[in-house]
Amino acid sequence: MSKIKLIINYRDNRGIIKDLIIGKKINAISYITQKKNTVRGNHIHKKTTQWNYLVSGKMLVVTKKRNKIKKTILKKGEMSVIKPNEKHATKALKNSEFLVFTQGPRSGSEYEKDTYRLKKKIL
Repeated sequence: MSKIKLIINYRDNRGIIKDLIIGKKINAISYITQKKNTVRGNHIHKKTTQWNYLVSGKMLVVTKKRNKIKKTILKKGEMSVIKPNEKHATKALKNSEFLVFTQGPRSGSEYEKDTYRLKKKIL
C-alpha cells in the first residue's frame, strides 16, 4: 500500500479540482462508511487493485505483503492504493466516509468474488 500524492489540477475563485485517478479502467466506485474503532477488511484480493479516498474522518490502513507489515494513517482528502495480493485492513480512528475505486471484479454481484478472508487477521 502506498499513499498517493494528490495535486490541485485547477484552481479559481469557485474552488479547486483534483483528479483522483487518471488513465486507469475503473470497474466500480463504492461509497463506504465506517464507525470509529471498527475494523473492515482483513482480506486479500488476487486480481483487484483498490484506491481508497478518505472523504471525512481518519483511518489506519494496515497492509502486509511478503511478511512486511505497513501501517499508514489516512486523513481527510488523502488517498492510497492497495495492489493485488496485498493483505489489508482498516480501522476507523474517527467516524469515516471513503470512496473505493476498484479495477477488477468488485462490483455488484461480483463484490465478494475476489475477496479472500485472512485466517490470521492483521488488524
